[in-house]
Amino acid sequence: MKILVLGGSGATGRRLILELLSRGHEVTAVVRSSERFESILAEAGLTTPEWSERIHVVEASILELGRTEIENLVEQCDGIGLCLGHNLTFKGLFGKPRHLVTDAVKRICDAAVTIKPEGQMKLVLMNTTANQNRGVEEHRKSAEKVLLRILRYVLPPHKDNEDAAEYLRSQIGPDHKAVGWVAVIPDTVTDEPHASEYSVHSSPTRSPLFNPGKTSRANVAYFMAELLEKNDHFVSWSGMMPVLYNV
Repeated sequence: MKILVLGGSGATGRRLILELLSRGHEVTAVVRSSERFESILAEAGLTTPEWSERIHVVEASILELGRTEIENLVEQCDGIGLCLGHNLTFKGLFGKPRHLVTDAVKRICDAAVTIKPEGQMKLVLMNTTANQNRGVEEHRKSAEKVLLRILRYVLPPHKDNEDAAEYLRSQIGPDHKAVGWVAVIPDTVTDEPHASEYSVHSSPTRSPLFNPGKTSRANVAYFMAELLEKNDHFVSWSGMMPVLYNV
């Protein structure tokens, strides 16, 4: 398979690329700095001919690419993994682009609709803990609802991630002809060397604010790769926002 990965130089994106390559897939990574990305590949041991010939790097910000360029990228792939995120700096949290994830999702979906792929284009979005899925009834305490509402106003990246998932839920929907999607929601992310046993739930089973669980980036990458690679796995979660916890 040919997989397009956005945010490939991020902490989870690079793990997704490694997971996809280990499964024999071809990856096109859109990154803002090819030099930094190449150093990441070298650290991960992915510069050998066996690996490097299946990695294609596009140096650009997804929001700076033109409509035709995005359509060309989407047309050449079988699935898309979005691991975009905001840098944990003052500028990254409060500066531009404030709608990085949402705008990227919209542009990718628009491209998929335009080129009219045969069957649905698979889109797997890594979302954020504490995202509220408005399509299902999530049981949250009043104090948690208030704090989450505050987070939306004081942390632009949190609102951006929520808006991206909400766009998929309300504007694309579960039965779109051109786009099939899954928004993967981890709880508190951790760094572990390898994927481990994890559980998947249709909605949170713990409070992300008052009783958070943990989700390793390796498990997020593994689950996203499973969705992109295995059609039956993708279909079972299509149009949903599954929540991952380490076991």
